[in-house]
Amino acid sequence: MFQDRSYKRTFYSAPQSVTSLVAAVLEPTLIVLVYLATALWFREPVMRPDLVLCLLVFALTFPGRNRYKEGMLNAATDLVASWMTLLAILLLCAYATDSMHYFDRDVLLGWAIATPLVQWLAVWIGRSILRRRALDPAIRKPSVVIGAGLLGVKVATALQGDREEGRDFLGWFDDRTDERLAGETSGHMLGGLKDAAPFIRAHGVKEVFITLPLGSQPRILELLESIQGTTASLFFVPDVFGISIIQGRLQDMNGVPVVGICETPFTGTNELVKRISDVVLAVVILLLISPLLLAIMVGVKMSSPGPAIFRQKRNGLDGGEITVYKFRSMRAQDNGPVVAQATKDDPRITRFGAFLRKTSLDELPQFFNVLQGRMSIVGPRPHAVAHNELYRELISAYMVRHKVKPGITGWAQVNGLRGETETVDKMKARVEYDLEYLRNWSLGLDLQIIVRTVRVLFFDRNAY
Repeated sequence: MFQDRSYKRTFYSAPQSVTSLVAAVLEPTLIVLVYLATALWFREPVMRPDLVLCLLVFALTFPGRNRYKEGMLNAATDLVASWMTLLAILLLCAYATDSMHYFDRDVLLGWAIATPLVQWLAVWIGRSILRRRALDPAIRKPSVVIGAGLLGVKVATALQGDREEGRDFLGWFDDRTDERLAGETSGHMLGGLKDAAPFIRAHGVKEVFITLPLGSQPRILELLESIQGTTASLFFVPDVFGISIIQGRLQDMNGVPVVGICETPFTGTNELVKRISDVVLAVVILLLISPLLLAIMVGVKMSSPGPAIFRQKRNGLDGGEITVYKFRSMRAQDNGPVVAQATKDDPRITRFGAFLRKTSLDELPQFFNVLQGRMSIVGPRPHAVAHNELYRELISAYMVRHKVKPGITGWAQVNGLRGETETVDKMKARVEYDLEYLRNWSLGLDLQIIVRTVRVLFFDRNAY
């Protein structure tokens, strides 16, 4: 019983970093300060409704998100998406309470424009400060990696690319011969495992990353005992790169630490945000394109005999079968155990259907699939069931892309992998982009993909 309680205290959540704490307070504070500064600029008095608005905004945006390690383009996309969402919420509140007349419209407009610009500038300044601080020799972290295999090389590459943390990678320790080590380790080998502890003490190493395989547990225990006389921080890196990690995280299951390796990103609030954004965007888009939908239906009926809408069985969330709607672009309606992909100059495609496929207008009925909850606007493109049965045997982790609802457009499609995948290598590349989307999902990424999709529709000619 006492042993169980000790075990429960072995794993715990990492403490919040100083930069995360600063971001948590700074983002909502900046939004409020920009509003007050805008009111001052337009010489408008700050009255009680203004103070209520400031308190509401602070409550809705606290804690702020740490974006200092993101690329500036990704940070800008995420900031704009978050800000537009907040403005939409505030407009709904203003409409529900009939309180818009309490505020000056010039102040609101200036605030709406200036806030994301000021936030982006704050992110840029924060990144610059972190990178300059990381150059201070007093806070540099000399680091070594124990284990010079492929995993050790990955860790070393990560250490060398972490500019904000100020780590200095010194080299590897390993007892294995050169033939068994990764080729990239030449010139940076510091010795064997027995040489690690003396080197760490002599060179003031602050961080040690252990990447030896789990089968080397006796060696790891002996190594840990030898390093206990140093002040270096120790990190064990499990060798899980042989599988596709999706949303990996440490969880507590009734006191037992469980490492999540493959999990959908759409759980909890993420699932709610994804569904709300899908429904809102789908309704707006369908209202805007309803005349176009009617025109296309007439064009399909006139182009060849048959129904305007083609229904095809595809795999959706968790691999379950769903019915996907498309405007019919072919004379044939393949939906059986063998489905041939469309190719260039495919005789099955009608002339009007070729135009629909080239412009992706044949996919528009799938917005109704979104409203039904079968699909999402952004996600891995659904393939025919027959294609999934083929590729699941040929491509590792192929079915992992079904951890989320399929999408009308996706990360692979805006990166040049739209249309026919006539080789297994092309399908592998598409799957890798799909898995990258699952690993890095955010509402900002979804909006970025939607914007890039519009550009692809006008300039890409890779769909048949």
